[in-house]
Amino acid sequence: MAAIDLTGDNRRTDKINTAVRWVFFGCASVTVLTTLAIIGVLINGAVSFFFEASVTERLAGQSWSQAVTFREFFFGTDWSPIIEPRSYGVLPLIWGTMMIVVGSAVVALPIGTATAIYLSEYADQRVRKIIKPTLEILAGIPTIVYGFFAISFITPLLQRFFPETGTFNAAAGAIVVGVMIIPMVSSLSEDAMSAVPDELRNAAYGLGATKYEVSTQVVLPASVSGITASYILAISRAIGETMAVTLAAGMQPTITSNPLVEIQTMTAYMVQIGTGDVSVGSVGYQSLFAVGLTLFVMTLVMNLLSQVVKARYQEEYK
Repeated sequence: MAAIDLTGDNRRTDKINTAVRWVFFGCASVTVLTTLAIIGVLINGAVSFFFEASVTERLAGQSWSQAVTFREFFFGTDWSPIIEPRSYGVLPLIWGTMMIVVGSAVVALPIGTATAIYLSEYADQRVRKIIKPTLEILAGIPTIVYGFFAISFITPLLQRFFPETGTFNAAAGAIVVGVMIIPMVSSLSEDAMSAVPDELRNAAYGLGATKYEVSTQVVLPASVSGITASYILAISRAIGETMAVTLAAGMQPTITSNPLVEIQTMTAYMVQIGTGDVSVGSVGYQSLFAVGLTLFVMTLVMNLLSQVVKARYQEEYK
């Protein structure tokens, strides 16, 4: 009987596998290349803001002290890059962003964690089938809808209790962003709690622990890595939120501890410049990239911190 030659089939299979491998590699490379392109655009625009801006000021007959410097940008307390007299201190925008982040965390973290505990430890299957899809719907609502909800419902509600509340205010922005990120906190935290082995729960019950004690003293500590990661990711989402805070919090860059007055976040300023009539290439336009790069670095740090937390505890609670 003649031997069957499989060499040709093997070669064709190898070629197909190689082609498929490169196709998948190309798809994976799109994400990396897109990220690098975004970083490159931000850095290029920021370089123009900090270095070419000084040349522009010089050609306009102004002194070098009026050029944009790192010290003025990161430590200045006045932000007015397009209106005379111009100033380029980004601290009011960072302050406004952090007011929204802290306020939204106060709203979302305890509610989201409590929701996760309920879904993981208390809710029966019928209740879970109702609450889980509702949370998904909440997460899928467009952010601009949240913004209109803030100015049409949350702000009037605040004005009932605090008449001095402005039409645009930080409190409404923080509350609506907090509501937005609740599904992220609750979903990720609930997944982490559900991954805790039942042996830990049964051991606690065997020692006479109550449902509440098991939930708060066994399950919660055992899933701390996933819960912390959900917190950090939710805060990262709050840092980068745009339309909701633009509509709810306003566009007045200021450093204030009063949450009932108008503020401006970094993302709201980017919207203002992007939709305004600022000429391309001007210092005001280039400030868009400097603010965007600062925002990108803040979000990147939060995401890296999330990865560090997950790596720190993942071996302990597999």
